[in-house]
Amino acid sequence: GGPDGLDPAFKQAAHERIRLSDLTLPHAMVRVLLVEQLYRAWSVNSHHPYHRE
Repeated sequence: GGPDGLDPAFKQAAHERIRLSDLTLPHAMVRVLLVEQLYRAWSVNSHHPYHRE
């Protein structure tokens, strides 16, 4: 999508959506954010010391 996000009709046609933030983020930042969150989920499930409670 552009700076205003995706067209509402396009969003309604999607079967599933992933929402990372209320903000409109640059594509490069979204990639980093998504990879970090996937790594965090993996580390929690693997009992890796990355996650601190």
